[in-house]
Amino acid sequence: MDFGVKEVVLTEVGTRDGFQSEKKIVSTNDKIMLINDLVKAGFQRIEFSSFVSPKAIPQLADAAEVIKGVDRNNDVKFTALVPNLRGAIRALECQIDEIVVFLSASESHNQKNLNRSIHESLTGFEEVVKLANDNNIPVHGDISTAFGCPFEGNVQYKKLVEISKQYKALGFKGVTLGDTTGMATPPIVKAAIREIQDNIPDLDITLHFHNTRGVGLANVLIGLNEGIYLYESCFGGIGGCPFAPDATGNICSEDLVYMMNEMNIKTGININHLIKIAKKAEKILEYKLPGQVMHAGERLKKYSLEDVKTAKGN
Repeated sequence: MDFGVKEVVLTEVGTRDGFQSEKKIVSTNDKIMLINDLVKAGFQRIEFSSFVSPKAIPQLADAAEVIKGVDRNNDVKFTALVPNLRGAIRALECQIDEIVVFLSASESHNQKNLNRSIHESLTGFEEVVKLANDNNIPVHGDISTAFGCPFEGNVQYKKLVEISKQYKALGFKGVTLGDTTGMATPPIVKAAIREIQDNIPDLDITLHFHNTRGVGLANVLIGLNEGIYLYESCFGGIGGCPFAPDATGNICSEDLVYMMNEMNIKTGININHLIKIAKKAEKILEYKLPGQVMHAGERLKKYSLEDVKTAKGN
């Protein structure tokens, strides 16, 4: 099966989206260790944290300390979520490579997640863009609940187009469609992509899926079929939004890379290194993570006959 996409760029979001909903506060040193390992594994983009209010998300209160402790690599772009001008100022002080602003496709979730209307969010982004431009830092725009809202239900595709057009007018380099609560399905994903591409053909689309209902990788296949080569994922398949009910796990980085490898699509990421990272994260979090390849290994992993018991009949 040929999807036409021969190479993808994956953004690892584990130390941001992965940790933001965890009850356990992961130490700064552990975050730095995992990020440095991700660089060694081959990731070219890492969304390392978010410059949000520590009161809102205490798990990410150490964003500045984390990026200062990371071994910076010119070949790797370190990005962070920024909700407003205050967050942008903090991010620029840390000399990050790219600012990612975000809002929700639904008014209800935007109020819960950012405590403001969509219009207020977009107006605030104008100040962020000016500051970023003055410092030669690119800005990227995320749309949360792009495929469905836990409070309002289906999201109209024209709303995604409307926000994407405003992102384009602000000079953003691209848009990420975020499946915040795992409500995306293949038909919805296809329709959303085509609606945006038909109306804004020169805007890069990144897809961010959760595996809440088990169809995360199926949605990736739809994205590939539509020519999308930019994806976000998380080691171990952890993550979720603390301001949306039942918003469980991102698509798993190891599972995604494994699938790409089996399809002869290049990622530039060493899956064996990535599996080790996921297992380290599992030890840090102290529970079994939902990723599958990290536990089962690759398809052609071989075992010793002596280590497997033989069936005995009556």
